[in-house]
Amino acid sequence: MTNLESELEAARRTISTDSYPMSVGELTNMYMGGDLIIRPPFQRLFRWDDDQKSRLVESILIGIPLPSIFVAQDKDGRWELVDGLQRISTLLQLQGLLDQDAFPALTLTGTKYLPSLGGLVWDHEDDEKALTPAQRRDVKRAKIDLKIVQRESDPKTKFDLFQRLNSFGSKLSSQEIRNAQLVGVNPDFVEWLTGLASHEAFGTLIRLPENDIKRKYDEELVLRFLYLHEKSDDEIRSIRNFQDGLEEFSINLAINFDYDYRVAAERVFRDTFDRLVAADEKILGRWDGAKQDFKGGFLNSSFEALAVSLGYLIRNSIDARTDLRECAIEFWSLDAMTARFATGKSTEARLSMMVPAGREIIGA
Repeated sequence: MTNLESELEAARRTISTDSYPMSVGELTNMYMGGDLIIRPPFQRLFRWDDDQKSRLVESILIGIPLPSIFVAQDKDGRWELVDGLQRISTLLQLQGLLDQDAFPALTLTGTKYLPSLGGLVWDHEDDEKALTPAQRRDVKRAKIDLKIVQRESDPKTKFDLFQRLNSFGSKLSSQEIRNAQLVGVNPDFVEWLTGLASHEAFGTLIRLPENDIKRKYDEELVLRFLYLHEKSDDEIRSIRNFQDGLEEFSINLAINFDYDYRVAAERVFRDTFDRLVAADEKILGRWDGAKQDFKGGFLNSSFEALAVSLGYLIRNSIDARTDLRECAIEFWSLDAMTARFATGKSTEARLSMMVPAGREIIGA
């Protein structure tokens, strides 16, 4: 057996799938009965505007086949949505079945082929304002092909499947994609991650634009901190693909998340950012020697050199300097800290310089 054949055999053993069509009505009934799961953190990624939603309804009414959706079977036999959130959520919202506070029943807009859809809803006491009973039946009877990842499949494989499905033409951020599948592995872990991102000192220091917050970049930074602050300098320098390492770390952490880790990591996280914000709320910006102040927004280089380094020292009970503002100024005084370096290196190259340099400066 060749190496490739061995690899194929091993990979195929990690995932078991099935496939068959179901009607929109059947899927709706499964959702209402609790057998089709769209977890709340996943549902927050529902981003289509009303025009996109109306074009989906148009496609169904004029008979255009819909793409497959993917579900993963959990240990109780329920199906968790893996790919197809926008389509399924649109069909549920159309019927008024999603959280009414977050997603009021859909009012359709006019479309290319069906301009008269504009202003119509699923059901209304005034017949002229709603889809007809025949049109509603057409929607409910429309078939969608389901790809089912069965429960005996490896959880890491399910995670990888979601990542791959959402990397083609998706506008979701890396962390949105990551969260959506992690919540299927361990929703408590994702809730904890969200809680850390809401820590006041952390939010004050990173000062992210609203759009970055919506796209969960703050939660990605929390994961980056957790991933990197545990590593030695040699381990930092040995990182070859940062994103792959972060994915592997996050899925393993969600699977093996326990109370002891939670308490220890939360203590280090809060202590790190509480110390930094006490030193200077703008400390994660760039030091401007001429103005004797930190300028601009949050920088990854500062985050890695200061926050990740300080977290490492706290976690390992290594004495750290208390004059963190002076530490940051020293960091920005290093010969290597030029604009060219900060923007011209890969993540891996930047980490291999920033983290060890920060630890050397901050260490007492």
